[in-house]
Amino acid sequence: MVIVSYDISDDLIRSRFQRMLTKNGAIRLQYSVYEVVNTKRVIENIKLKIVAYSKHFSADDSVVIFEINKDTLVKYGNAIHRDTDIVFF
Repeated sequence: MVIVSYDISDDLIRSRFQRMLTKNGAIRLQYSVYEVVNTKRVIENIKLKIVAYSKHFSADDSVVIFEINKDTLVKYGNAIHRDTDIVFF
């Protein structure tokens, strides 16, 4: 499982980036935070696509990927676009 968080200033690039994430199975947790629970191959493909998008980013844009171990995951709260509660510690 990975969590992808981003801050992209350009509206067009940000919209395309969001669509890319959802088309690849990412679940939106908050406006700029997505969860990806999938095979290692799919997650690695998403990472490669993020690198490809990075050439369009400005100096102020950022994408952070958090790799989460599901065995040590602590859940609490309710994310905007999620049916189950989740908070990471």
